Amino acid sequence: MNFIKIGVFYDGNYFLQCSNYYAFGHHRRKRLSVAGIHDFIRHQVAEMETLDVRSCKIVDSHYFRGRLNAYDASQRGDLLFWDRAFDDILMAEGVTTHYLPIKLNPEGLKIEKGIDVWLALEAFEIASLKKLDVVVLIASDGDYVPLVRKLNSLGVKVMVLGWDIEYVNENNVKIVTRTSQELMEEASYPLSMHNIVDDRAKRNEMLINNLFVANESRKPSINEVAEAGAGKSGEVLSLKNGFGFIKYPPNNVFFHFSNLVDLDFQDLHVGDIMEFDLEKSEEGHDVAKNVRLLTKAEYL
Repeated sequence: MNFIKIGVFYDGNYFLQCSNYYAFGHHRRKRLSVAGIHDFIRHQVAEMETLDVRSCKIVDSHYFRGRLNAYDASQRGDLLFWDRAFDDILMAEGVTTHYLPIKLNPEGLKIEKGIDVWLALEAFEIASLKKLDVVVLIASDGDYVPLVRKLNSLGVKVMVLGWDIEYVNENNVKIVTRTSQELMEEASYPLSMHNIVDDRAKRNEMLINNLFVANESRKPSINEVAEAGAGKSGEVLSLKNGFGFIKYPPNNVFFHFSNLVDLDFQDLHVGDIMEFDLEKSEEGHDVAKNVRLLTKAEYL
């Protein structure tokens, strides 16, 4: 049986933008799933190579992104927590992380340099040393074209997962991302993911639906509610990327957009008063479930 070795390389900032789009700018209202993407890749390679999917294995996967240092991150609310939470997801899927420190300029904007060069060097070296058959780039920048050409010279096929997206984020900033046409043309297997996801003929396919994180649907048991406490209320302190914190001394309480009741995350504002059930996460942290927006009449 022929065996296909696949390497996956993420441009982390680009992947985050795409995930944010599906969470906030798309009707699915769900984030991209790393596990689902890996399964999708294996099936796509199997189809294009006319092989059994069981013979297509991801033997290496790497995630590259600039990241604030600990001090700067600690000054930005819950950023440290979510960086660590996503690291846990990547680790569970066997993805190796590569971070370069980034800084904030005097205007508070991020200064990020060198990530694309680092990704290209690592991808070429790993493909050479491990004799990968297919390299998958989750990236959009035309700067990766020389990498694709070099990989082609080694006989390595390149698959590009590209999204063309446009949406307004939670800070009311318009985000537009377009995948380099030259990058797609150089790839052996160019995939326009926005078209694949929105293809009506595929909307109910398990492989497509599994590209997204499933919303948590479990409701708290009677014992859980009695133990943790229901009917709590507090003021929204921060909102970011589908997550937020509610003021509830002595510790602020985390909530996820999937736990909102009869409310879209985009309609929330800092300062809103929320009612919620208080539960414990698996790590022992307080979390808010069944989160509902209170009207002024309800909390005055």
